[in-house]
Amino acid sequence: MDISSRLTLVKRNTVEIVTEDELRRAFEEGKKLKGYIGFEPSGIVHIGWLVWMYKFKDLVDAGVEMILFAATWHAWINDKLGGDLNLIRAAARHVVKVLEAIGVDMSRVRVVYADELVNDARYWEKVLRIAKNVSLSRVKRALTIMGRKASEAELDFSKLIYPLMQVADIFHMDLDIALGGIDQRKAHMLARDVAEKLGYKKPIAIHTPLLPSLRSATKMGSAQNIEIDELYAEIKMSKSKPEDAIFVIDSDEDIVKKIRTAYCPPKEVESNPVMAIAKHIIFAQGNKRFVIERKPEHGGVIEVYSYEELEKLYREGAIHPLDLKNAVASELIRIIKPIRSVLESDKELWTELEQIMQRVTR
Repeated sequence: MDISSRLTLVKRNTVEIVTEDELRRAFEEGKKLKGYIGFEPSGIVHIGWLVWMYKFKDLVDAGVEMILFAATWHAWINDKLGGDLNLIRAAARHVVKVLEAIGVDMSRVRVVYADELVNDARYWEKVLRIAKNVSLSRVKRALTIMGRKASEAELDFSKLIYPLMQVADIFHMDLDIALGGIDQRKAHMLARDVAEKLGYKKPIAIHTPLLPSLRSATKMGSAQNIEIDELYAEIKMSKSKPEDAIFVIDSDEDIVKKIRTAYCPPKEVESNPVMAIAKHIIFAQGNKRFVIERKPEHGGVIEVYSYEELEKLYREGAIHPLDLKNAVASELIRIIKPIRSVLESDKELWTELEQIMQRVTR
């Protein structure tokens, strides 16, 4: 794959790359790049996570040596799954299964658990070095990366350790690329700033969009005109609001029901979670054939081959919200069914997932 093709693959369906010039230079110099995604094993994968999973696959396909980092200790600090580390580790295991199900070549991926890092004294040395080079206010502002407000650290000091650990993770694994949702931007920018002070490798940050809650009516804006703060925690699709999220274990009937009740204003795109699903999930891996079975009075069946075409038609009112919902639900069922089947085939894991669903916490 040539440099232009690799860049195109990595750039698609992202909000920003900090910086694209650094990434291009690294490709041009023929460097063997090492990247990662760090995730909190805090519940069942929902379709919002498929956004970064598709990008993870793009990076693997572009020749980046990727690490899947299960931030088990971070989830413990963040009070996920009642602090039950056994359930947290089970939640991490099913993420690997989902990545396999969407076609990621896991033989080219290294899976690392936070347990491995925290047993190394050199890791905690990095945490302390980072702590000595950042202010308390900077760390508090970064708490939004874990879906928390700065005030929550007043009652639980461990929350303040979380951003420092996330930056230490990047340095300790000697990473070139840090992948994450746009809500992780503050941690990645902190890592880039501290790297210069401490002489560590400065990571390239790749940020993917967040999928809004199914009932969200708030406009996200863009990376250029929005402060990355508590707004994301309020409107993004979340495991803690199961009625507003679609999970990879949801039945076909549940998927249809949830999409049918989703916020979907006619002719509006920016604040429309159903259109966001079309853009960031259905068309995430490039153009495809997307069939919308409109009622005869609405013009009959129509085939769309790109998100841009879909958006134009929807803005013009050529596609009724209910017809869009039905088409999106059908496509999601096609995407989720094979993932669900893989998880169901592992009886022990499926039992753990049922337990996890009952223990999901904010």
